[in-house]
Amino acid sequence: MNYDLIIVGGGLTGNCLALALRHLGLKIALIEAQPLADLQAGALGDRALALAAGTVNALNELNVWQDVAHLATAIAQIHISDKGHFGKTRLFAEQEKVDALGYVMTARDLESYLASEVKKCCHITVYCPARVMGLMADEQAIYATLKHSNESLNLKAKLVIGADGGQSTVRHLLGIQQQVVDYKQTALVTTILAAKNHQNIAYERFTSSGPLALLPQGTHHCAVVWTRGHEEAQALMLGSEADFIQQLQQCFGYRLGRLQLSAPRRAFPLSLIQADSMISKRAAIIGNASHQLHPVAGQGFNLGLRDTLALATLISQQTEPDALGTAAFLQRFSQSRRRDQQRTIYFTDALVRIFSNEWQALAVARSVGLTLLDLSPFAKRLMARQAMGLS
Repeated sequence: MNYDLIIVGGGLTGNCLALALRHLGLKIALIEAQPLADLQAGALGDRALALAAGTVNALNELNVWQDVAHLATAIAQIHISDKGHFGKTRLFAEQEKVDALGYVMTARDLESYLASEVKKCCHITVYCPARVMGLMADEQAIYATLKHSNESLNLKAKLVIGADGGQSTVRHLLGIQQQVVDYKQTALVTTILAAKNHQNIAYERFTSSGPLALLPQGTHHCAVVWTRGHEEAQALMLGSEADFIQQLQQCFGYRLGRLQLSAPRRAFPLSLIQADSMISKRAAIIGNASHQLHPVAGQGFNLGLRDTLALATLISQQTEPDALGTAAFLQRFSQSRRRDQQRTIYFTDALVRIFSNEWQALAVARSVGLTLLDLSPFAKRLMARQAMGLS
């Protein structure tokens, strides 16, 4: 079967790419290994997405945002502090002259909507559940072998896009290596119910063990992303809910009153992972298949979506159908993403290394830096634009 484009991965990134291309008249195959019901029931569906203002603008251009906006909670303010030290800074949507600095939404809600919209596109064929077993490219095309419902299928296209997540099959089949930095930290993810209204404030609290983020949901709920060392995280997962909440309360304080758990606890080990290349012969990888970041500052999905839109823009600009997937096309895509990726990766990695550290001199410098940042409108604006994905 012949296609113009094969997208491997029917999650957030893959479906966004499919929707970005839906009006171009391309014949597209979308391959997803897990049935939608399994994806939605999985632990990753529980995670809260921090959607930067730039990401919301992009979803609006895809005609997605107007249908899911009611499921999201606006971030009116970001409150940044350093536990045990005096420094803090605050970013305000009002000062940045935007409706919100970003929004918080459950991944499952956005994934479900995107998948339903893709199914409505008559020129997009969805193979699910299906796995890519092999890839082979020549100068004119790339060939994919699938296992679909116990049947083997052979697909041909001008270009294959790997949007199949951190354990990317496409990346593995293409032989693209990765550079991995183990942060020796685990992210504990859950949802809490607070006694006080969070007033649409997102909290980022840095500690010696790693950052703690509370992201507003509804009026009294907050999504929690709490980074700890592996041993501390394991103890918190094995301990009682009461002990977990007690230690969370001790770390965060009582500015939201007493906290209660309202969702199961999940644990995810953290690393910085970067693929050596985004491209190979007649193929490219985007999103988590290309890079996985520490959750501090919530940049992962936002960066992946910018990969997606950059690729969709280049595809839409191809006036010659045969140019899709050529070496020149792929080089343009790779070069167009290098600066943004490097800047975002450096930003998140630097935050982790600077704030997950109790060296006294550095702690004092952090506090002074946060205080000066809070007093500098220009510096705050730069930081706000980075957080909003508008830098």
